[in-house]
Amino acid sequence: MAQAMLVFIISGLVILAYCSQASNERTYQEVVWAVCGKLTGVLCEVAIATYTFGTCIAFLIIIGDQQDKIIAVMAKEPEGAGGSPWYTDRKFTISLTACLFILPLSIPREIGFQKYASFLSVVGTWYVTAIVIIKYIWPDKEMSPADTLNRPASWIAVFNAMPTICFGFQCHVSSVPVFNSMRRPELKTWGGVVTAAMVIALAVYMGTGICGFLTFGAAVDPDVLLSYPSEDVAVAVARAFIILSVLTSYPILHFCGRAVIEGLWLRYQGMPVEEDVGRERRRRVLQTLIWFLLTLLLALFIPDIGKVISVIGGLAACFIFVFPGLCLIQAKLSEMEEVKPASWWAMVSYGVLLVTLGAFIFGQTTANAIFVDLLA
Repeated sequence: MAQAMLVFIISGLVILAYCSQASNERTYQEVVWAVCGKLTGVLCEVAIATYTFGTCIAFLIIIGDQQDKIIAVMAKEPEGAGGSPWYTDRKFTISLTACLFILPLSIPREIGFQKYASFLSVVGTWYVTAIVIIKYIWPDKEMSPADTLNRPASWIAVFNAMPTICFGFQCHVSSVPVFNSMRRPELKTWGGVVTAAMVIALAVYMGTGICGFLTFGAAVDPDVLLSYPSEDVAVAVARAFIILSVLTSYPILHFCGRAVIEGLWLRYQGMPVEEDVGRERRRRVLQTLIWFLLTLLLALFIPDIGKVISVIGGLAACFIFVFPGLCLIQAKLSEMEEVKPASWWAMVSYGVLLVTLGAFIFGQTTANAIFVDLLA
């Protein structure tokens, strides 16, 4: 399924670059504003704020999951054992890590100092994939796989995987500024870059997902590293890489969400972006504290990352399919008299297909989030 969706995912990135050139805008939300109008632009900004907020919650849950395993090894006690010291409690360790590292990194106005974090994230991702593959080829004696399913339990299970795929491949919000930061922002070059990047990402995801599933069967944890023994040193290093990656990724996602909220607030108040530094600093610190505390509280009481990803995966589908599709339709409608009818109809039809696909995934995800728990 991921391979089939890759064509649409890559085309969405190219469409956004095309519309960025046509509108001369440099961010995702500004492109949508310029091409699709005010209403769609506001919906896009609200969606970005909601998505980044949910992703920050997921990041904090990941930190807690990996810390639980590492602490169990350091404390030399069985996982889930009762009577553990208060300082090893999951809620305390997540809160302490978030307050010591994430909050200070989230307050600054600029995030230029985060430019080296991407390199660590890439190294960590490749290391995790390599460990999962190696553990499948040369499994430890104590690891015995459960039953392995040869086919999906139902078509519903196939569709339920779509939000997770969208969450994994969603890079579209940050793609517009990346495209404009190129020395020569040309569509042909950009198409080659994003194709190579998506193929590499697909290889990483497939290597991790397939080998992780074949190692543990149907009993594999949604967070595959949690399926491995806590005492495994190589896996412990992978957990440390994941924590480091998340610690540096949270501030970047928060920065994107905060920028959208700030823009919405200034437009609502009719205030210019260039205002005195003191008021901006106070508002930024207040926004950061509220964002941080809300995401932390929700992460402490929503321990299952699968539920968070299933919800924000639907929004990821909007960024991958719906908004690029709408941009393509609007861009081609404005060029209706300048292009050949066959080409015009083909592009508009493809835009409608993208919007339909994204709306289906978002609707299916929303329905699951609302009704599954009620029917359980």
